[in-house]
Amino acid sequence: MKSLKSVVIAVLATLSLSAFAGANDPLFINLSTDEMHRSTMAINFGKHHSANGHPLSIFLNDKSVILGVKAGSEKYAAQQKELSDIAAKGGLVIMCPMCLKQAGYSEADLISGVQLGSPKVTGDALFKDGTKTMSW
Repeated sequence: MKSLKSVVIAVLATLSLSAFAGANDPLFINLSTDEMHRSTMAINFGKHHSANGHPLSIFLNDKSVILGVKAGSEKYAAQQKELSDIAAKGGLVIMCPMCLKQAGYSEADLISGVQLGSPKVTGDALFKDGTKTMSW
């Protein structure tokens, strides 16, 4: 009987939490890979949910820096086009400033639509009420 009560409580807690998920909750994608398939998956995932009304932020960091700089334009042309399109449609594409510097690039190297991050820029996107996060 005690285990049945625990199961019922767990189910009710799960149902009540899902009731608070908003139809237009923001989505924050932490993208740290330069791997073709994984980066394309992350960008397309965000793009589809953005089209369904979820405000989108993509945070480029670690190895994904190359997706947001001009030096990656040949190998990552498709990803760069999608990132620029997302920004043009109101999405936020944020570049980690420390990762950018570590990779040997500067703000002048960013592609169109990518914005240099800061504690305020990144924090405002990440900590907006209702934000859901995913990581690739």
